[in-house]
Amino acid sequence: MGIQIGEVSGRRATAIGLSVLFVVCWSSGFIGAKLGGAGAPIATVLMWRFVPLVFVLVPAALWFGGAVHRRALGWTAVVGLLSQTGYLTTVYWAIALGVNTGTTALIDGIQPLVAAALVGPLLGVVVTARQWVGLVLGVAGVALVTLSDAVHAAGVPWWAYPIPLIGMLALVGATVLQRRIAAPPPMVTGLAVQCCTSAVVFTAAALLTGAAVPPAESGFWLSTLWLIVFSTLGGYGLYWYLVAKQGVTRVNSLMFLMAPTTAVWGAVMFGESITMVTVVGLAVATAAVIVVSSAAERPRAPLTGERSPMGVRSGG
Repeated sequence: MGIQIGEVSGRRATAIGLSVLFVVCWSSGFIGAKLGGAGAPIATVLMWRFVPLVFVLVPAALWFGGAVHRRALGWTAVVGLLSQTGYLTTVYWAIALGVNTGTTALIDGIQPLVAAALVGPLLGVVVTARQWVGLVLGVAGVALVTLSDAVHAAGVPWWAYPIPLIGMLALVGATVLQRRIAAPPPMVTGLAVQCCTSAVVFTAAALLTGAAVPPAESGFWLSTLWLIVFSTLGGYGLYWYLVAKQGVTRVNSLMFLMAPTTAVWGAVMFGESITMVTVVGLAVATAAVIVVSSAAERPRAPLTGERSPMGVRSGG
């Protein structure tokens, strides 16, 4: 029996809707970083971003998660160290040094090109020529906006701009590692393990630096709630789900859209500058997403019983 056109359209609409929601949620992390960092040290913000999640996700994982291989939990903790601890530390550090939120997002946007270069040899996915064109186009957009911001920024050290690149590499490494876990835990369990790992690391950092006590201002707690709900549960949850359903290259290409979204958001909320070069660069990056997304990823034939990351089976 053939698949009905309405069913295909419904699936496509759902995929587009989830992709848009992912872009908004992930972009909210850059805004939340600036909101939280305005009134508290980085270690304080990150500690209280993850500690409350331990009390939410651990019970959820115990209730819904099911049996998990101990070795998979260990590798999932490493994924958390890379994708959350490593990535977020560099993002918050760059923004604290004065790099615009939109520029930080766009520097991170070079991730799709790096991921594509690793996807082939490590995951057996063939990246098409059209996707490579889109990825290179996206990097050109990243370069334009970064140079524009560096020229017009005052008091921002030059070495602040490569910092997000380190976090980008950490996220790419986490993505590749997660895809190679033989029997990954269910999504809720994986996210719980990752957030617990980050909570331990950031709490230790906050205690060692004397920054564990949060400020009493309501603005800090509002930004913390923002980061917990939208950036962590929404951003990371949708990232791993979409990687499982749509593939690494296509989902990572959405990172090019983080910059336009964050740049507009940052201009409205914080008065960050947007020059004509910035606009052109963002337009080039957006076009790159369209090019990459319109070209299908060709995966290698999976092994029998192979599972996608976070316990989500690929295919129908």
